[in-house]
Amino acid sequence: MRDATHAPALHRRSFLKYSGALGAAAAISSTLSACSSGPQSTNETGGGGEGADRTLTAVIGYGNDQSWDPLITASAFSMAANHHIYEGLLDTDPISREPYAALATEIPADLQATTWRFTLREGAKWHDGQPVTADDVIFTFDRVLDPKTTTLAKNFFGSWLKEVRKVDEKSVELVLKFPFPDGVQRMTLAKIMPKHVFSKAGALDEATAGKAVGSGPYRQTAHNPKSNTSFEAFADYNGPRKATFKKMNWLSIVDAAPRVAKISGSSAGAQISDNIPYANISQLEKGGMKVEGGAGMNHLFLLFNTAHKPFDDVRVRQALHYAIDTEKMIQAALRGHGKPASSFLNEGNPSYRKARTVYTYDRDKARELLREAGVSGLTVNLMAVNVSWIVDCLPTIKASWDAIGVKTTLQPQETAALFTKLDQKKDFQVVAAASNPNQFGLDADLIMHYNYGPENTWMRYARWTDNSVAKDLFKRMDEATREPDAETKKQMTQEYIDIVAENAVIYPVVHNELMTAWNAEELTGIRPQPYPGINLLQAKWA
Repeated sequence: MRDATHAPALHRRSFLKYSGALGAAAAISSTLSACSSGPQSTNETGGGGEGADRTLTAVIGYGNDQSWDPLITASAFSMAANHHIYEGLLDTDPISREPYAALATEIPADLQATTWRFTLREGAKWHDGQPVTADDVIFTFDRVLDPKTTTLAKNFFGSWLKEVRKVDEKSVELVLKFPFPDGVQRMTLAKIMPKHVFSKAGALDEATAGKAVGSGPYRQTAHNPKSNTSFEAFADYNGPRKATFKKMNWLSIVDAAPRVAKISGSSAGAQISDNIPYANISQLEKGGMKVEGGAGMNHLFLLFNTAHKPFDDVRVRQALHYAIDTEKMIQAALRGHGKPASSFLNEGNPSYRKARTVYTYDRDKARELLREAGVSGLTVNLMAVNVSWIVDCLPTIKASWDAIGVKTTLQPQETAALFTKLDQKKDFQVVAAASNPNQFGLDADLIMHYNYGPENTWMRYARWTDNSVAKDLFKRMDEATREPDAETKKQMTQEYIDIVAENAVIYPVVHNELMTAWNAEELTGIRPQPYPGINLLQAKWA
């Protein structure tokens, strides 16, 4: 592979594949084996043990073969694992999203200041035994802020962070462009990486392919793409959330049936799994498993190619949204675990307000909009990721569009294949996929900039960046980012979300719950996340 810092298309594909970005699938598989070690079987547990020394086995319903570079990835598996392997200067609680001091010793006292000083934790070490220094922090943030480097993290820091300066071997200063209190929650998205490891030629390619060396409570012991990744407690970790399991083995099982089978019955081979299909909840509960959900930003969205007529016409995009029988979708595909989108944000978001345009199911309005646009006999090829719950939703979309005279062909496919086509700028009409920016945080500024913005990957896919409405939207978004008053900022955000809703270039259809199942007789302290993956930093054996 090319140097990670100069391969934007490759890494856009890898970090979008399921982030919270998109479904679960394979990515850069042909080059990953060089970074693998250990058995290839998903039954491999990294060692036996009994009692407190036994291995925790988890099932993750997403691929472990996407990028593992913590500044690039949005892979559900990689991000969840990296929260156990790496640390930010500050990290956040996985549920409340409250920040806490991780590699740094404390949270800045004045969040309205434009300079934040951080002192590194005394005795912090990398997993290879080397000390963590300010040079590692500078190395990491240089990557984040370098205009010539393509990282996902740049989207979360570039608008408000001016520079990071070394004070001494154990201290750094972050210089902000303007007061930005929300930045403290985002510090966890800049996982600090060891300069002596990842500054070497080709090392960032290795990070993409699966190599992980952090300062966190767990160190990676084996990585087998499409199979499993294993961990063990890092003995020299002296931070705030110590390892509670001696060893862990996380299995990557994308297909629903074998994933559920792995945690089912008296001979279950795992104690916990995310991404539980709604149809299996009752079965697992009857078998003694605890199953709970988290409602958040997870959603099915439609992405339109505005360079492909007639999808440049807002009325056509709106018509296809109005035509979808969302209540039928929620009952048939989601088993009641969802809500129709009434804004880009989910109802539980602190900045939520019902948008001025809400796409309630209205077949007559959909037909009228198509007539106004002068469109008849429309045929649509709907490409979609093959994530199980998305696939379950597709028949409702097809039936809804067919009912208004739009002949619809469904084309579900592996996420890697779909986004390879988009990266190669191949023509398409409409894409249906899953997204969950809550993996990165709850603040609306972050969520909206993840999806919209002049330099944004999604906008390039939609071919909408040069549209006059888009340019006005981007200006409003930047003004809201810089607004110092929290309530005014919230109002400005809600107003520009109205523009996003009306234009429906990239827009959610439904927001749904994500389900986690675990053996409560063996595990305690589990908190289901409203976004993909698991966090076991406060869990332990029962």
